Amino acid sequence: MASLSSESFVEFLDSLKRAGVAISNECELRERLAEAQRWRYAFSTLASNGRSLGIRFKNGGVDTDRDSIRDAFARFQFPESMEAAFAASLTADR
Repeated sequence: MASLSSESFVEFLDSLKRAGVAISNECELRERLAEAQRWRYAFSTLASNGRSLGIRFKNGGVDTDRDSIRDAFARFQFPESMEAAFAASLTADR
């Protein structure tokens, strides 16, 4: 459980960006995650439903590294189902 509290959403978002994920309205996303008690739950919700706030995650192009994305979700202890849904959303209606 200690790793859950020691890992921050900033590190997680930076991991996604290093993997080639582009984040629209990143400032709003960071503000909302900073306010959330359970940032993983808040991230999951915003990744699925954040479009109305302008929060979108996009495949950054040919440099997007799916293995690094998978590793980031595993390192920050997200359920596999969340990683799969996130990866699918990167390819959906772009």
